[in-house]
Parts: sequence; C-alpha cells; structure tokens
Amino acid sequence: MLKQHLQFKLSQKLSPQQIQLMKLIQLPTQAFEQRLKQELEENPALESGKAENENLEDNYDDTFDDSTDSESINAEDINIDDYLSDDEIPEYRTQTSNYSADDDEKSIPYAAGTSFNQYLISQLNTVYLSDEEWTIAEFLVGSVDESGYIRRPLSDIMDDLAFTQNIYTDENTIEKVLKIVQELDPPGVAARTLDECLIIQLKRKEPTPSVELATNILERSFEQFTKKHYKKLIAKYDVTEEQLKDAIGEIEKLNPKPGGSYSGNNRMVEHVVPDFSIKIIDGELELTLNGRNAPELHVSKDYNNMLQGYKDSKEKSKSQKDTVLFIKQKLDAAKWFIDAIKQRQQTLFITMNTIMEYQKEYFLTGDERKLRPMILKDIADQIHMDVSTVSRVANSKYVDTPYGTKLIKEFFSESMKNEQGEDVSTREIKKILETVIGEEEKKKPLTDDKLAKILKEKGYPIARRTVAKYREQLGIPVARLRKQI
Repeated sequence: MLKQHLQFKLSQKLSPQQIQLMKLIQLPTQAFEQRLKQELEENPALESGKAENENLEDNYDDTFDDSTDSESINAEDINIDDYLSDDEIPEYRTQTSNYSADDDEKSIPYAAGTSFNQYLISQLNTVYLSDEEWTIAEFLVGSVDESGYIRRPLSDIMDDLAFTQNIYTDENTIEKVLKIVQELDPPGVAARTLDECLIIQLKRKEPTPSVELATNILERSFEQFTKKHYKKLIAKYDVTEEQLKDAIGEIEKLNPKPGGSYSGNNRMVEHVVPDFSIKIIDGELELTLNGRNAPELHVSKDYNNMLQGYKDSKEKSKSQKDTVLFIKQKLDAAKWFIDAIKQRQQTLFITMNTIMEYQKEYFLTGDERKLRPMILKDIADQIHMDVSTVSRVANSKYVDTPYGTKLIKEFFSESMKNEQGEDVSTREIKKILETVIGEEEKKKPLTDDKLAKILKEKGYPIARRTVAKYREQLGIPVARLRKQI
C-alpha cells in the first residue's frame, strides 16, 4: 500500500556573507590581521590608510540610467553615486573611545617558536655519533611525546628501526644511544618513566647529601616515596625527619614533564595578543578593544575615478560596460568588507562589555569567588544575539585584566544552589575548595569526605564524588599524596 506523507520542515540558511561575517567575528586579533592582509591583496578596490576627504557626492548627484543605450548591461541598475559618495571613511573610525590607542597595544608571548622535536635535533648536531647511531638517536627523538617521555618499549623501537630505517640493531645498542639522548636539554627528556626522569635531573645537580639521599630514594624506594610512607623511609635510610624533608624538597624542585613548556613535537606555539583590555580608573571599569582590530580602510579613489569616467563618457562601449561590472563587483566587496569589520567590532565590544558588567564584582576585585554563574545564553539574551555568536567571541578571544591575561570563556560557569537556595558559580565553589585545601594541615591532609563536610558547613551542600571531581579538575591530588612530613 502506497502512503503519502506531507512534511513541513523549517530551516534557516545563512547567506555566504553572513557566514563570512561569523568567521570574521571568530578570528582573534592576529588571525584577523592576516585575513585583512589577504583581503587587501585580493581586492584592488580596498585600500588601507586614511582616505582623502573629498565630497564626491556634491559633484555627482545624478543617478546613472542606461535605459537609453542600445545595448543593456546586466549591472542591476547600478547607481554609480552609491560608489562615489563620501562614505569612504567608515563611521566606526570616529568611535575612538571604544578602542585602545595604537601605542598602547600589548603582545604577550606565552612561549617561543621552535618545535620541541627541532630543539632536540639541533642539540644532536653537536654530538659526535656514527651514521647508525645518528639514525637511532633521531628516531628516539621522534618518539619523544609532548611531555618529554619515550613511552614505547625499546623492543618495539628496535622492530621499527628494522622495518622503516633498515637498521638492524639490538636493545643494548639502542639503550646506549638513549643515554646520549637523555643528556640533552631540558633535563629529564627522553626518560621512559617518572622515576627515571627525576633521577636524570638529580644526577645533573651538585652531589650534596640531600641530593644523594633523594637519588637513593628514587632508585630504591620509589613506590614508598609515592605513597608517602615517610616513617618507613626514615627507618630504611637511618636519617632524621629534617634530612628526609630536605631530600624531598630536592625532588619537589624537579620537573615531572620536561616537555611541558612546549606545545608539542610538531606544533609552533603562537603568541597570545589580548583582544580587549579592562582597566580600573577611579573605581570604574574601562573596556577597550585592541586598536589593531580597528584598521583604517577606504574604497580606492582610482576606482571611483574610473566610474566617474564611465559616467561622463557620452558613448559607452561594450568593453567599458564590462569594466564597470568588474568595478562594481570589487566596490561591492570592498564596501561589504568595511561594513563587516564595523559589525565585527561592534559585536566584539558589545559582547565583552556585557560580560564585564555581568562579572563587575570580579573585575573590580580579582576575587574568583565573586564570579557569578554565567552561561552563553545569559549574555546572548542581553545583547539580543545568537548563542553561537557569543560562543565565537568567548572561545577565541583574550582580555588583558589587572589580574593577568584571561581567555574569555573562563568567565563562564554553571551554577548550583547553596543552602539559601541562591545560584552560586561552580568556579566559586572550586575556589573555596582550593582555599580550604591550601589551609589544611599538611601532615594530616583532608579527605574528600571531610572536604565535603567543610563545604556543607560553609553553605555549599555537595556530594563527596562532586568534591572529588572538582579537586581533579583543579589538578589537586588525593589526601594521601598531599601529605607532607
């Protein structure tokens, strides 16, 4: 039996220009500058810098009408005066109070730009190795992960060398080359385990009694050390509590992730340029948008002159008409891009200003406990924009505050109810949890159960498993591993 169904589907399609605008909004400052450079290179009708302030509209106030021509050009009733107007200088350039001065721009690099793998290879070039040893060493460096470790067994590396490099060797030879690679910087690189990583670093230090005791503990009693069985260690090595404390102090100075300062083996680390700046002036918050987001753009005067020449000519040839169509397309694109930049700046400023006002207490004090629960919809509803637009601003933009440079999405958090039935930010609870743990007695650290009871006493009734989740998100270990002597 054949059945017919009538189904209605409501869908919204974005125009190509709307999609381009969304992409522009998403771009942080540096990427926006690259996009701007690309547009200037591709569209000769768009120029940077200040335009000459000529009021062309006064001179050319007639609308072009080609209806009397024998040949019609498909120019969709081009109004040349639309392109010859004084609208070359965008309105947003007069709104200087919203943007930071060019000489006040800040570029804050978080890391330098050589990949971890390249950094290690450059050091290998200073070591004398045979051809075979060099190939093995280069392969080992390629096996170092982003934390600085080699996680794969040497037997697997031996097989890979045979299959991919045509190098037939044994584990002892690989181990010998590995020791050479482990002499590279940063100290501890190319270790296979945490204890090996720490021991490599200790052996580069001056051999003081504390360093020697720390090395012995890591080499012979690593499990007891990780479980913080301090009394057993004092008895085993016949040392005082103070001597053990000094040795542990040496270990705590070491870097468990020697590759952590790099973004990855093959990635370059980008500099972070704040897109906004928030300052406190006379007790009030002042928001500025990085001046690099407000470029001076105008439509090319030459392209306007070409249109004027077409308008003044009495006889209009086919080639002239083809040219004016090309000019119109380029001028349309230039005007749209200038308008899109204006919309981008307005969207960025309005969104960040609303976030700033919403979290005013935090920005005035820097106290994370003052952060209000805030989700994307809260801001979207206030500025009457889509949640996706707010997300594009929050996920890719940074703001320079009196308390450091922050990723905007960090100010968003879910909420929960306190005992008074008020919404409180999960960020606020995490900050209180962090404070409680920071003030605990280190010889008797608080278990998750005890932490849950303390938070409940402070008016935050959350379960032990939620405490454990927040503690892990903060990167804080369990009570046993926080224990100190």
